[in-house]
Amino acid sequence: MTARYLQEEHHIFRNAFRKFLEKEAYPFYEEWEKDRMIPRYFWTKMGENGFLCPWVDERYGGFNTDFAYSVVINEELERVGASMIGIGLHSDIVVPYLHEYGTEDQKQKWLPKCISGEIITAIAMTEPGAGSDLAGIKTTAIKKGDHYIVNGQKTFITNGIHADLIVVVCKTDPKAKHKGISLVVVERDTPGFSRGRKLDKVGLHAQDTAELIFEDVKIPVENLIGIEGKGFYYLMEKLQQERLIVAISAQIAAETMLKLTLKYVKDREAFGKSISKFQHIQFRLAEMATEIEIGRTFLDDLIEQHIAGKDVVTKVSMAKWWLTDMAKKVAAECMHLHGGYGYMEEYEIARRYRDTPVSAIYAGTNEIMKTIIAKNMGL
Repeated sequence: MTARYLQEEHHIFRNAFRKFLEKEAYPFYEEWEKDRMIPRYFWTKMGENGFLCPWVDERYGGFNTDFAYSVVINEELERVGASMIGIGLHSDIVVPYLHEYGTEDQKQKWLPKCISGEIITAIAMTEPGAGSDLAGIKTTAIKKGDHYIVNGQKTFITNGIHADLIVVVCKTDPKAKHKGISLVVVERDTPGFSRGRKLDKVGLHAQDTAELIFEDVKIPVENLIGIEGKGFYYLMEKLQQERLIVAISAQIAAETMLKLTLKYVKDREAFGKSISKFQHIQFRLAEMATEIEIGRTFLDDLIEQHIAGKDVVTKVSMAKWWLTDMAKKVAAECMHLHGGYGYMEEYEIARRYRDTPVSAIYAGTNEIMKTIIAKNMGL
């Protein structure tokens, strides 16, 4: 059943995007995984074909599309592989901060290049000593005349190596907690800004993740996003969409893994017949298919409400934790159903098994999601 928020134009767009990926991504994805990097030329091709930030206002080079186009893009990228998440982060998580809270000058300067792929973005929240508790960040941006001086270190930054423009979550008032947090933009090649290690992760091998270091980085006050001291509130407003993107990816990962496993069990024989004929295996697959279908129904309803502009923070928190947990269970089950072959790198299920668990950690751990739900229940 097709989701109600998808119209004919969305299906046409999906077909066009899928053909693009079949030509430009699928044949090279294993190579990118080995190289531990998605090459910049792929970003440029995405931009040239209108697949980056299509929702941005037309006056900055976008198409002013609805969020359903972003859903289609993120779904199709996840089908290629989970390492493609940096593109969704750029288009649907970082650029919205610039579009929503940036000045007209900032938008004119940065948005057209974000759409073309000339600029790749990142958002720097997590620090070596601060993750879920954003109020505990130590990175500072101290105002001196018409500049801010940025000092601190960030880690686990998606697109950290490629990024040309980084939205840095920092303290403009180090003595304050949430009310001291601001968002500032640090651009590539700014003196004092450097990249640490490209981090070696268990999964998501083609996705570049890095440490970022800021040592007396001097940026103009014009690089402040929005109002000083409002950074935490901006983050809270935009995290609903970020977590929804993670939930979408988890759902697609689960659907993909089930599809891979169904094909495998039908082809694999044991004791003279296809292992898909064993009741135990049928029941395990039936259970997974049911949970995945429940997830899809809940997710589609949630996307529809998000497109309608409703506040669905509680439900998004539910979707983020439940769908990522479900995807983890599906990964483990599907790998097991592949038998020894599931442990071989040449089988896609092995990669999916490695890639899936981190979705329960980033964009707010699932424990944080449950804390939000409980709080909104009045507990």
